[in-house]
Amino acid sequence: MTILLAGCGDLGTEAGLQFSAAGHRVVGWRRSPDKLPPEIEGAAANLSTAELPPVPADTTAVVIAVAADAPTEKAYRSAYVEGVAHVLDALERDHVTPERVLFVSSTAVYGDAGGWWIDESTTPEPAGFSGRIMREAEELLLKRLDGTGTSPVVLRLGGIYGPGRTRLINQVRTGSAVIPDQPRYTNRIHRDDAAAAIVHLLSTPDAPAPVYLGVDNDPAELGDVLGFLAAELGLDVPPTGSMGDARGGNKRCSNALLRGTGFSYRYPSFREGYRDILAGVGVRHP
Repeated sequence: MTILLAGCGDLGTEAGLQFSAAGHRVVGWRRSPDKLPPEIEGAAANLSTAELPPVPADTTAVVIAVAADAPTEKAYRSAYVEGVAHVLDALERDHVTPERVLFVSSTAVYGDAGGWWIDESTTPEPAGFSGRIMREAEELLLKRLDGTGTSPVVLRLGGIYGPGRTRLINQVRTGSAVIPDQPRYTNRIHRDDAAAAIVHLLSTPDAPAPVYLGVDNDPAELGDVLGFLAAELGLDVPPTGSMGDARGGNKRCSNALLRGTGFSYRYPSFREGYRDILAGVGVRHP
């Protein structure tokens, strides 16, 4: 296959390396293509503009994996809604019809579920602008590709952690971590598993569903995660206290649909993932 990565940061680069290792040609669009490894053919591109490079004529699948420059509504709209639109415009411009286009979205589209389980059938009710704009980008993708012969795939990822993504570890180490006084469920996925899920959904011969939740097998309470990290670091368990609004919403995300496609996890829970991070396994891609 020829894979076009529209947006090629840490996650996109890891997916590109996994595609390349499987024998596929990989083209990566990003503002600084010189930072890409040799396995990925880099091309300078700013997805927030309409002036994008030529799309390879034999493109089999496209991954749209972008990140906002700032935590503002304007930056999110530029990255996600305009980014998706510009990539789809480039496909039309160059008369390229890939088999699948996958958009990396977020479980933020669901907002807070009060600790209840949710899955792909749950109606999105975003609480903030980030989830609302992500949902708008999803709907744009699904609408634009309807009837085109290209299958749209939305992968809603939980909180990505991995090499260089050590926010909770740093909080435990510095003593600033607080265990919530009420249960707060959190959903995460290791970067390597998130990349592997992208590769899997674009490689499987079975027709993909339009939406998948990309989370690991353990929607764990934040207190359990912090307590585990403290034990691994040989530190005292963080104190308990009020944390205000739950980061990412209090919900438990089911990955049953993704696992039902035959996908398996290298890091099925935070325990395996954080142990490797603490052991220095892996690198964050520039």
